[in-house]
Amino acid sequence: MKIVIVHGYQGTAMGGWRPWLKAELEARGWNVSVPEMPMPDAPRVEEWVATIGKEVGDEGKDCILVGHSLGCIAILRYLEKEKAAGAVLVAGFAEKLGEDFKATNNFVEKPLDYAKVKKNCGKMAAIFSDNDPYVPVSQEKLFKERLGAATLVLHARGHFSSSEGTTKLPEALALILEIAQ
Repeated sequence: MKIVIVHGYQGTAMGGWRPWLKAELEARGWNVSVPEMPMPDAPRVEEWVATIGKEVGDEGKDCILVGHSLGCIAILRYLEKEKAAGAVLVAGFAEKLGEDFKATNNFVEKPLDYAKVKKNCGKMAAIFSDNDPYVPVSQEKLFKERLGAATLVLHARGHFSSSEGTTKLPEALALILEIAQ
């Protein structure tokens, strides 16, 4: 099984909980890729989707995509056209987030084709926090109802960032292992 982990807006590949998750998955013998996404401060949807495609290669049916924040909508855009065994989306969104995040609007300006995403993704799970300062918890309902994702809302975990103390995310690991079964 291949795992591709996609960081978020203004993030880095080896920031936050991503190094921990990569090490946990590699210890289980999995091939894990954590690419640096292009221009994380001024992201373009086409470039991020192309980067995901390059990392997945021909292994889509045997690949689980893991995203954080903007990485989630980038994965969903990828899944509009390509297949994957599954996806675990952490603090994801599929709608505009507001004035402070205009740089991410190009990812959500066009409505997401939820039916295509569902068809192209084997199993999907999404994790949210009830006090995320950027992504409203209302996105949980959207992911559950429109994408058919199994959802988990954690208490007081913020945006799952290292600045808020999240350097490990065992809930994501558990969901990946569940999807891989």
